Amino acid sequence: MRILVVEDDIRLATALAETLRQAGYAVDHAGDGDAASAIGETEPYDAAVLDLGLPKRDGIAVLTDWRRAGRTMPVLILTARDAWADKVEGFRAGADDYLTKPFRLEEVVLRLRALIRRANGHADTVVRCGALALDTLLGVFTLDGAALSLTAFEWRILAYLIHRKEQTVSRSELSEHVYEDHVERDYNSLEVMIGRLRRKVGRDRIATVRGLGYRLTPEGEGTGAGSGIA
Repeated sequence: MRILVVEDDIRLATALAETLRQAGYAVDHAGDGDAASAIGETEPYDAAVLDLGLPKRDGIAVLTDWRRAGRTMPVLILTARDAWADKVEGFRAGADDYLTKPFRLEEVVLRLRALIRRANGHADTVVRCGALALDTLLGVFTLDGAALSLTAFEWRILAYLIHRKEQTVSRSELSEHVYEDHVERDYNSLEVMIGRLRRKVGRDRIATVRGLGYRLTPEGEGTGAGSGIA
């Protein structure tokens, strides 16, 4: 799962990015409105955190650009502007949530988890695929009720797959949502991570759809690594 943080205050942006990475997310940063408009229109994000008071181009203009370009990722506005008219303007431009400064970094994580869950069509706070479950409030995966120990990168992959459970996800799509912008995308490394996840969640839960990608299925319905689905 990949998030764009648009914030010109470097200390706040760094704190946000660190907190979100600790929560398992891949994080990219844009420090001004022009950069935010460009990267948000060209890169696929699962959510964006957007400040309004940006240099070069304000946040409302950035958000308007994104929505006109057809970008549908949920957007959480973070701003010092707490007037009702500012909130209305933000929602009219296409914001999904609004949080005024000062705020707790943990609240940003909770709100983003909820936005991502709802954007993927999941009403319950726990997303399930058979015996595998993701508690989106805590950010914890369980298998048959027991918590799984995952690295941040493993969590990211599994979170993306469970939000799209029983859908085929191509390798290119998956790589776009689990690697940060400055990191080289490596399909071989991705395949290694899939192998590690299979050992933790069960070989048959992550099916390889030959020539297409991967699909997370309830136990007993997958085909395992290296096999194909007609």
